[in-house]
Amino acid sequence: MPLTSHRRLVVSATMIAALAAGVAPATSASAAVPQTPAAFPQTPAAVRAAANTVPAPDMDGVATALNSALANGAPGAMARFSGPGGVQSRTAGVQDRVNGTPMNIASRFRIGSVSKTFSTVVLLQLVQEGRLTLDSPVNTYLPGLLPDDRITVRHLLTHRSGLADYTDPMFANTVPGFESVRNKVFGYQELVNLSLALPRTTEPGVSYKYSNANFVVVGMLIEKLTGKPVADAYQRRIFGPLELRNTSYVHPETHITGQHVRGYLYPDTAGEPLVDSTEQTVSWAQSAGAVISDAADLNTFTKALVRGRLLSAPMMEAMTTVTPTDATDTRFYGLGLRRYDLSCGTRVYGHTGTVQGFYTYAFSTRDGRRSLSAVANSTNRGAVNTALGGTLEPAFCGKKPAAASRTGSPAARDFSSLPAERDLPERH
Repeated sequence: MPLTSHRRLVVSATMIAALAAGVAPATSASAAVPQTPAAFPQTPAAVRAAANTVPAPDMDGVATALNSALANGAPGAMARFSGPGGVQSRTAGVQDRVNGTPMNIASRFRIGSVSKTFSTVVLLQLVQEGRLTLDSPVNTYLPGLLPDDRITVRHLLTHRSGLADYTDPMFANTVPGFESVRNKVFGYQELVNLSLALPRTTEPGVSYKYSNANFVVVGMLIEKLTGKPVADAYQRRIFGPLELRNTSYVHPETHITGQHVRGYLYPDTAGEPLVDSTEQTVSWAQSAGAVISDAADLNTFTKALVRGRLLSAPMMEAMTTVTPTDATDTRFYGLGLRRYDLSCGTRVYGHTGTVQGFYTYAFSTRDGRRSLSAVANSTNRGAVNTALGGTLEPAFCGKKPAAASRTGSPAARDFSSLPAERDLPERH
């Protein structure tokens, strides 16, 4: 699919009215974020002006966060920032504990639930093409799949369906749970059945309850509407057009090809050895979390998305219309997209990811001028996830004023102090 051009974004009022029937946002605690002029190509002068209006990234602060991840148990961590001043990166520790290979910013890794944003983009492109509407029941397209006709496509993308997350019991015992599925190949229907065997978490549309089952159904919708595997949709609609040469979806192959980071899983019992979890099918997640990428490609993807290169302006409004996910008033969820509100007032959009052995953050400002990708290579270690989240504040807010740091004022709040949301149960 060709990328949306500047001319194609000039949509007539008639087309917008027709599209609205498929993308009108549900009631939300936050108004939709409009498409910004930054969605269009920037002149060199405009880029220089932008550089003067945003804080320079505090890469020393980013490095401190990475080192904190190491101090809390990660063998290695890295982050790549892209902004008006160019690309800057930091690495710490090793990407392979056996041979001691240093973490390399060009290495590939499993991105976990950042995959959900890729799946959402594909589904929203299908909405644009008139293949489905957001507020239609899922059973309209997959007859008889779900026991409740009230569950809509929008409910899946916003984690408001009430479908239970089958990964909670699957990984209740971390290492045994992982080893039981490491090489297993599931069908989508099997995963849905695991979810339906559990009590539902909420009535459809009532509240946010994160569940991988939602995006398993999204994968089923993509395959039903396109008639091809989800891997084909990713490649034709995102990987190829954006030239994401180090991004792939190889389910159910277990290997990560080329230079890559090895992931390590902490057992539930303290003192037991880490488990190398790099090779696995990730079949338990599939369209909810099985994409492989690198830091540069994730920067490219999040920037292209918010700049309107993959979706129309009305569709981006729908995607970035958010509701709170907790009581902190700093974290929100739209359509397959998180929004974090940082202490300096900057809002960033993207997703977090957890798959055995890898924590990932991939975020961009709404205008697409700045983006950050970060990864640490251990999981079942919540303090590592929290530390990695600490890269966001220095990257997007820059250095904190010395006075604010001394007084501990709200303006100097450390974003990493928030409990990190997770895709898998954390037992520690």
